[in-house]
Amino acid sequence: MHDLASRLRRLPPSCGPVRLIGVDGHAGSGKSTFAGQLARALGDAPVLRLDDIASHDELFAWTERLRTQVIEPLAHGRTARYTPYDWRARDFGPPLALPPAPVMIVEGVGAGRRALRSHLARLLWMELPREESWARGRSRDGEEQREFWDGWVRAEREHFAGDPSRPFADLLVRQCGKGYEVVPGPAGTVGPDQSITHGDDPSAMC
Repeated sequence: MHDLASRLRRLPPSCGPVRLIGVDGHAGSGKSTFAGQLARALGDAPVLRLDDIASHDELFAWTERLRTQVIEPLAHGRTARYTPYDWRARDFGPPLALPPAPVMIVEGVGAGRRALRSHLARLLWMELPREESWARGRSRDGEEQREFWDGWVRAEREHFAGDPSRPFADLLVRQCGKGYEVVPGPAGTVGPDQSITHGDDPSAMC
């Protein structure tokens, strides 16, 4: 993880002064956990969770809100201010400040969508099949969220059918028993000396 963090720090800025790192994957694939560990390895880098940008009414139709509240301010070196969505209250809360940082992580389903990709320094994809990811997510959220998950699965299928992220991923992240394995993604932008890195334990293998 620290090796990956070191490589990401050395990338050129991609959104104003910020190296914006996208972590995408199917719901339930482990994006939040991985992004949290990567953020700590990056010295507590800020993490913008797309769950705060999406809403019940706009599971994926949040591009304009992300652009105006986050991307445009950061691109001009200004502090972004976004209104996080409260999934229980079904309403947007007061604005939160998100100052520019050397590295920032955008985590969530759709982080690698075409409208955002040009602002990313790297796109990471959590390599877990969608059915397995969704099963994990359903188990995590319990029976009370069954109806939501039924609607979510339909929406996610439709989103990725029209705007896939994985083909554009620079790196694929696979969870292992002792950490993560990171390998070059379909985008093929990683040099031969960066073919593979591992998680907290450098000797960890899947």
